[in-house]
Amino acid sequence: MTQEERDDRRLAFLGRLAGGLAHEIRNPLSTIAMNLQLLQEDWADPETDRERRTVRKLEVLAKEVKRLESILGDFLRYAGRDKLEKLPTRLNDVVEEVLEFMGPKFAEGGVELRFFVGEQLPKILVDRDAVKQVLMNLVLNAIQAMPDGGELMVRTALDAAGAVVLEVTDTGEGIPEELLEKIWDVYYSRRKTGTGMGLPTARRIVEEHDGDMTVVSEHGKGTRFTIRIPVFAGLLDEGEEA
Repeated sequence: MTQEERDDRRLAFLGRLAGGLAHEIRNPLSTIAMNLQLLQEDWADPETDRERRTVRKLEVLAKEVKRLESILGDFLRYAGRDKLEKLPTRLNDVVEEVLEFMGPKFAEGGVELRFFVGEQLPKILVDRDAVKQVLMNLVLNAIQAMPDGGELMVRTALDAAGAVVLEVTDTGEGIPEELLEKIWDVYYSRRKTGTGMGLPTARRIVEEHDGDMTVVSEHGKGTRFTIRIPVFAGLLDEGEEA
């Protein structure tokens, strides 16, 4: 066995170990969260200064446990322990579902949505929920990049290479050039409350669909994420719009 093969086996083992450890942590963490909630209910009407201090401490603990649960969930999604269920799918239907669901967020953030629908797109072989997760992440990032409102443009199309394309463009703050590569690093986040798992997970999901995900950005003007997923020959003859 070569050193490279030994390193690959070691990394695979560590991946399985980390994934199993994360699952083992999830159960007691859920128990802690549940008991904190019960304690908060017991102390719902503090009367003394000491009781009010206790309530504040419980609130801090509950917030941190919620953050840990979020980090753990993001890690498990990144680890991809769930097998993808790829089925012939109309991309436009998936995009419309996500954008409709995010409607209140757009209104709340003063974001104007423009959806450019690609016509006569062939179906693609994807896991519908996984693709929704990818788009949801990109849309949320775009909204957060426009704290004072702005424009979000979503476009679907078929490119010359025979891949279905999904573009998500915002008019937000943009990403400095020196940070563009870092956004794909696990645990790197430009937001204090971010876990740094969203974009790495999104790109991993796209790559597991034999696609690719790229980004272009101009600081102070906006960012565009582009996803390309190839169309399988067996789906080209269906003649149905995606």
